[in-house]
Amino acid sequence: MKFRWSMVVMFLVGCSASAQAQETVPILSGGAGFFGASAAGAQYYQPVLAPVLTVPLGKKWLIESRADLREFISRENGTSGPYQGEFFGTLEYLQVDYLANSHVTISAGRFLTPFGIFNERLSAIWIDKFQDPPVIAAIGTGRGYSDGFMLRGLLLASTGFQLNYAAYFSTLSTVEKFESQRGTGGRIGIFLPGTRFELGASYRRTLEDGGENSTGVDLSWAPHAAPVEIKGEWAHSDSGHGYWIQASYRLSHLTGSDSGLGRLEPVVRMQQFFRSKPVPDDALPAGNLQRPEFGLNYYLPHEIRLNGSYARQYFSNTTDSNVWEFGITYRFLFPLWPGGAK
Repeated sequence: MKFRWSMVVMFLVGCSASAQAQETVPILSGGAGFFGASAAGAQYYQPVLAPVLTVPLGKKWLIESRADLREFISRENGTSGPYQGEFFGTLEYLQVDYLANSHVTISAGRFLTPFGIFNERLSAIWIDKFQDPPVIAAIGTGRGYSDGFMLRGLLLASTGFQLNYAAYFSTLSTVEKFESQRGTGGRIGIFLPGTRFELGASYRRTLEDGGENSTGVDLSWAPHAAPVEIKGEWAHSDSGHGYWIQASYRLSHLTGSDSGLGRLEPVVRMQQFFRSKPVPDDALPAGNLQRPEFGLNYYLPHEIRLNGSYARQYFSNTTDSNVWEFGITYRFLFPLWPGGAK
């Protein structure tokens, strides 16, 4: 494992050197955070580092990568015993992009599976408004990552609407830390700039273990008139189906963004999952689940965010439980050598 990570680092450094020769500036960004949770009497803690490296190579080529490095700390016996930690390192994507034009961008390598909106757009720790991903996040995304090729861009565009798309093919990989399922699929969405409303539909066909079809619908709305965001997804697979929908409101609209109250953002999310059949290791709840939750985000200067949330989980096959969560995240961004900011 150390050898593989060393090769990744050497590759990225090599890309940076190549970019420097072409007078382009690689950017290191991402987030760091510390999260804690209490569920059914057990406590968990997670320090997380999620770096993002972007390396432009001229005007047409781009290399981008993101990793997730975290330590999962919990008691040895769940609710008793000494605390112990386990490290998890994930290379979420490492892809080469060729920007042909506004209609086509070609990507090759390891990328986030384009199904719905959460996996690609909201999963980063400094973006997601809740600590936990939606319970249906595994539907249509495989393991969340795909190794292969992807096309994306705008099919049509006008002043009134934009029709965007993403299509991909993923190959089977069993290499440790680079696992990927064989499959194909994509997403198509229509965005209305006037109302800032987007509606999308996704499809995935898994081409192994007998095959599985996954379908989904997503929506996103952020009106110009108020700092409100409404997002949601519905997804269906052979394992089951479910949905999540959330709404947030930044109080800066009432008191100003620099006021104490204006930095506060309440957020609510409702989600349900209905199990159709048991599938081993599919990362979905074992039975039916209903989970309403409420959270508060507080935005401090210098890209620091505090958050806390409460959820009540209702299970069909086990005891219901309360989930309390808190966290702090820091968003960073800087060029990889002095003077790059200019």
